[in-house]
Amino acid sequence: MMSLSPTSLVSWNTFHIDVNAASVNVADNSEMLAHLWQASQRRQEPVLLLGEGSNVLFLEDFAGQVIINRIKGIEITEKEHAWHLHVGAGENWHQLVEYALKKGIPGLENLAMIPGCVGSAPIQNIGAYGVELRQICEYVDVLHLASGTQERLSAEGCQFGYRDSIFKHHYQQGYAIVAVGFVLSKAWTPVMTYGDLTRLDADNVTPQQIFDSVCQMRSSKLPDPNVTGNAGSFFKNPVVTAEQAAEIQRAYPHAPVYPQPEGTMKLAAGWLIEQCELKGFQIGGAAVHRQQALVLINQHQATAQDIVALAKTVRERVGEKFSVWLEPEVRFIGAGGERNAVEVIS
Repeated sequence: MMSLSPTSLVSWNTFHIDVNAASVNVADNSEMLAHLWQASQRRQEPVLLLGEGSNVLFLEDFAGQVIINRIKGIEITEKEHAWHLHVGAGENWHQLVEYALKKGIPGLENLAMIPGCVGSAPIQNIGAYGVELRQICEYVDVLHLASGTQERLSAEGCQFGYRDSIFKHHYQQGYAIVAVGFVLSKAWTPVMTYGDLTRLDADNVTPQQIFDSVCQMRSSKLPDPNVTGNAGSFFKNPVVTAEQAAEIQRAYPHAPVYPQPEGTMKLAAGWLIEQCELKGFQIGGAAVHRQQALVLINQHQATAQDIVALAKTVRERVGEKFSVWLEPEVRFIGAGGERNAVEVIS
């Protein structure tokens, strides 16, 4: 059913930016998703697919239709060495993590409390506390919206990178993720390389303990988007050369640095921002969160322009101090669709 227009998007984005769309519709199956998308094509209007709006910043009113993907379902197949999960794209991510643990299936616990839907996870190749989606993804089912046909991409075919995938490139337009397949090994190995996890007993730790610790860490540092509008981590952790990292560590011996493939180093964007003394820094109704500098918040009826101005200032300050230029992890959405976030804040 088509909704009346315009429709407020304030409840469809976790920043709670008060903008409108021409229409908002919810699809709970692939056929409806394709039908709604095709209707927008006939009307020659832009169309945006959303899960829970947890990783977007609406810059202005959206001039077309927003389709909310609510394709549900969790199927579990147990084999000799692993559990295989087939999960609808519209399932809530954190609820999936909880569900798997209750079923005695470990492997997702480090990714607890990441906001959003399952279908958004491969797009960003979500990761936290030493685990990335690509390590547990078996396949992604993709719907070709113009024809209504589906194809299955292997994990290798998804071309996962750091907060990147083929879904930000070749499959960005005209396609929708409808399901994700996971393979979770029965030979469970705890990942305890970050934060409070390093203090747990590696010989006796349980998946539930890791889950509880991750939830505690995230709750203590990250604001609840239901209370304070935010999109989680606003910036990607920058990956730099070993030489750049060494230079920063010479000046700041305690700077957190994480070795990456091919000899590069990942820095902690939140730490860089904190060193610029920007915690609590405010422009208009937007502010840098006081507990976790990586998070920008809608502190008091912030506009998109407030958040953009704040992000630009943060990027400039970090760039001036460290010669490192942060890139947003959050997707920027203009009237006609996604905009290049770096260009917007440069």
